[in-house]
Amino acid sequence: VQLQASGGGLVQDGGSLRLSCAVSGRTFPSYVMGWFRQAPGKEREDVARITWSGGNTWYTASVKGRFAISRDNAQNTVYLQMNNLKPEDTAVYYCAAKTHPTDPTWDYRGQGTLVTVSS
Repeated sequence: VQLQASGGGLVQDGGSLRLSCAVSGRTFPSYVMGWFRQAPGKEREDVARITWSGGNTWYTASVKGRFAISRDNAQNTVYLQMNNLKPEDTAVYYCAAKTHPTDPTWDYRGQGTLVTVSS
């Protein structure tokens, strides 16, 4: 599985960005897709997850109501719509996939895309 993330950039506090993740290679209905982020000096944090076939979603508490994960199976793309961005959302965002929903770690990840939110 290959993952290619894009869409990061610089945005002001309260702004919006949409990240995209192009997925290629073998994927199966059991795969979970998602995004995690890594900010300088902070631990990696899972942000959102979505099942590849069922559309069930999960969000970390700090982004609920502001971020929305979705996928377009026809285009093999996963999106992360980020609204009302805050400076604390500044991080490198990674697209990732895991082969089983209960896996504790991601099995695949793409290169990161930097999101910077200015105050």
